[in-house]
Amino acid sequence: MTERNRNNGYISGVSGPVVSVKGNPALKMLEMVLVGKNRLIGEVISVEKDKTVVQVYETTSGLKNGEPVVSSGSPLSVTLGPGILGEVFDGIQRPLKKIEELSGSSIQKGLEIKTLDETKKWNTTIKIKDGDTATEGQIIAEVWETPALLHKIMLPPNVSGTFKNVRGNGEYTIVEVIASVETKKEKIIDITMTHKWPVKKPRPFGKRRPVYMPLITGQRVIDMLFPMAKGGTAAIPGGFGTGKTMTQHQLAKWSDADIVVYIGCGERGNEIADVLESFPKLKDPKTGLSLMNRTVLIANTSNMPVAAREASIYTGITIAEYYRDMGYHVALMADSTSRWAEALREISGRLEEMPAEEGYPAYLPSRLSQFYERAGYVQNLNGSEGSISIIGAVSPQSNDFSEPVTQNTKRFTRCFWALDKALAYARHYPAINWTGSYSEYIDELAPWYEENTDRQYGEKRTEILRILQEESRLMEIVKLIGQDVLPDGQKLTLEMAKIIRQGFLQQNAFHENDTFVPVEKQYKMMSIILYLNEKAEKLVATGIPVSVLVDTGVFNELVQMKYNIPNDNLDGFATLERRIDDFYNDLSIEYNDARRRNSQ
Repeated sequence: MTERNRNNGYISGVSGPVVSVKGNPALKMLEMVLVGKNRLIGEVISVEKDKTVVQVYETTSGLKNGEPVVSSGSPLSVTLGPGILGEVFDGIQRPLKKIEELSGSSIQKGLEIKTLDETKKWNTTIKIKDGDTATEGQIIAEVWETPALLHKIMLPPNVSGTFKNVRGNGEYTIVEVIASVETKKEKIIDITMTHKWPVKKPRPFGKRRPVYMPLITGQRVIDMLFPMAKGGTAAIPGGFGTGKTMTQHQLAKWSDADIVVYIGCGERGNEIADVLESFPKLKDPKTGLSLMNRTVLIANTSNMPVAAREASIYTGITIAEYYRDMGYHVALMADSTSRWAEALREISGRLEEMPAEEGYPAYLPSRLSQFYERAGYVQNLNGSEGSISIIGAVSPQSNDFSEPVTQNTKRFTRCFWALDKALAYARHYPAINWTGSYSEYIDELAPWYEENTDRQYGEKRTEILRILQEESRLMEIVKLIGQDVLPDGQKLTLEMAKIIRQGFLQQNAFHENDTFVPVEKQYKMMSIILYLNEKAEKLVATGIPVSVLVDTGVFNELVQMKYNIPNDNLDGFATLERRIDDFYNDLSIEYNDARRRNSQ
């Protein structure tokens, strides 16, 4: 009993990742503990009269009743400081590269590894001096964390007072003291380049700002039809093989965020392995260097401990908040929140909680809302402005969007990019279904689009969607009676929708002019399609058959413009407009002459 008391508690039961603990009534909710002789990392999730329940973030095989459980005295936290970017962490922020060096290809239990390199010296520029007032979140130093990003060392949010013993510019490790703060209570706090923060606690900020600019992705179906705001939230639901991961890879590479946090949460090991292999090789379009210079990867595959799957989401969002506080725009990709919800369901079942719909716990909606509410465009404590944009993939079984995770995600996100299995199997990427998707940011972003395109953006977007919706309606008729019986006006709608689908919405990730498209070119493409539609409608109204219009080749030229017009030289659109004018004038003259001859 002496051994048990000295270690603060002991194991009284094990059920998968859930461990019951007795012998220490002082354990607190969300406190981090070290479980068993191997000191596995766990977190208190339930405190009862006669026992405490802990979820363990490592495999619990081999644990026995009576083994010690040691309190850490603090909640589960991440270490924040220079050295995060370019790293690959597991769900509880242990660096996988170091784990591989120590334990090989399999992760050993109970490995105690420093999250960040404490021996590396950073060339540091100090931004403060003795006697300066210290305020929460204040930027006190700067280091170049990677060639692509200037890391701004900040005071922890709970520290303020007066600076003392400030060191000069030089090379320091992240654990060396670079200054001290004397608080109002005359307490001296040593400041290093790193601090810890609880993952379940959102980092504070000054005030939330209204969103006003889009997260530019270079994907036309998103930027022009269903845009997402910087600081916004989006869901990408889709069944197996519809391209969720591929779409998130494209957004991670091409979105105009300063930093990308990619969370592989419960996905298959081969998918995560592909991310780990491909991301370091990707060339950052902004800097020409490796994309990893501004990326953090958090890998938690489906065969890793299920509890760590839940922690990975919170680890990722806390790291994103840290860089947001520096004044950066962060894009967080969570792939996928369905696997995270499955982890909640499994742990809830082991706790014998009352299940809700499809076995998920009743608190699934609140957990989802807590996660997505940590997105936003904010003014930070230090006066800078930053944002976190969350893009969460959802994997509904059998592509059923009515299942609980998808439905609850829709409640807390304002962009919904519904992936379509039929489009994916037809090799139409991104496979975002335009009839099932929506964006609620249109009104907030309209002023930005009007300033950066023109005031007709809203009208043109509406017209493009109208043509696509009309095509969906007409295709139901075509399936029954065929296309030949349709009047020419409706045939023209089908032809224009085909141009929009193949020439505008569909993109080729392997073509240099089409993998990423700047907003200016996207808008010109949309405008030239509607210009052709306007001219073609006039010709059809005079009695010219649609088949004659298609035979001129102009329609096909618009389909190919995404390849033929370079992103850095848009003069080709003026040529296309002249080509459409010539096409319109030539056919008008030809058919007017034919009418006159027939009337004579």
